[in-house]
Amino acid sequence: MRYHNITKDDMLNGDGLRVVLWVAGCAHHCKDCQNPITWDVNGGLEFDENAKQEIFDELAKSYVSGITFSGGDPLHPANRQPITELAKEIKKKFPKKTIWLYSGYEWEEIKELPIVPYLDVVVDGKFVAKLLDAQLHWKGSSNQRVIDVPATLKSGEVVLHA
Repeated sequence: MRYHNITKDDMLNGDGLRVVLWVAGCAHHCKDCQNPITWDVNGGLEFDENAKQEIFDELAKSYVSGITFSGGDPLHPANRQPITELAKEIKKKFPKKTIWLYSGYEWEEIKELPIVPYLDVVVDGKFVAKLLDAQLHWKGSSNQRVIDVPATLKSGEVVLHA
């Protein structure tokens, strides 16, 4: 897996103060994407042990709420296995921290993926420029959903994050 950046003390990509991993690779190529530089799966830097340790050091801070996986698309086929392993390791080491994931895929396409049980919130769906609304919380366009993963898995119906 490759990545472009690790953002610290982020308040825009999920609930609370977060660390954000911006992965490389996206096949959606949404018009007016905020991060087209992340589309190339071969772009950015190799995600190595140093990058992982940087994330773990941030998550060890009591005031950090959790991690957000964004990009690119963390669920690009090239990212699925490594991002799942990372999410699993984070849940084990930091069980009280939340994991958010932004993806251009819709819930119905990803709900069976092995990563899903490790996630707390998924923001799903492609960004649609004509549905842009700057007043939306944690998403860019009105077609996207902010999904409470544990509640959705329990009920079998999509439950939106409050």
